[in-house]
Amino acid sequence: MNQNKHKIIVAITGASGSIYAKVLLEKLHVLKDQIETVGVVMSDNAKDVWKFELDNTDYEKIPFTIYSKTDFFAPFASGSAKYNTMIICPCSMGTLARIASGISNDLTTRAADVILKERRKLILVTRDTPISLIHINNMKTITEAGGIICPASPSFYSKPNNFEELAATVIDRVIDLSGLEQVSYRWGK
Repeated sequence: MNQNKHKIIVAITGASGSIYAKVLLEKLHVLKDQIETVGVVMSDNAKDVWKFELDNTDYEKIPFTIYSKTDFFAPFASGSAKYNTMIICPCSMGTLARIASGISNDLTTRAADVILKERRKLILVTRDTPISLIHINNMKTITEAGGIICPASPSFYSKPNNFEELAATVIDRVIDLSGLEQVSYRWGK
């Protein structure tokens, strides 16, 4: 791996919040000079929710390599491929629970397991609210294992003008957490 470039996995689950995934993919495309490769895996429910929430099938036009949710031959199903960051956006509570329990029953959960065991960066963009004690305990387990829980809680101090700018307040944090350099709103500047 080129030490200056990132290898990133993006998993999109069926939680509400497809706009977060859309904005994330757009921003990663803009930052492609810092990225060696992006592998994308999307659940069937994620596609259904995207169609419902965004009224389109633009996920079919994702400018990165897309892998089947059951493709255990995808490079990031093994630690030897050296993907350094995985972002699950949005992350359903079911996916979070399977990761916390070590259940690798699809490519998303297998890749997350690999990222954690290799001590690399796992970022889960959770969106559900309210959350139960089960969710909190699963978040605690993942945090203790080295993962980062980044709730899709938008900020308003940048005075976003539309839904995409509002979603970007979360995604800009995710981009920062992933270690990519970007120009975005900064408090106090």
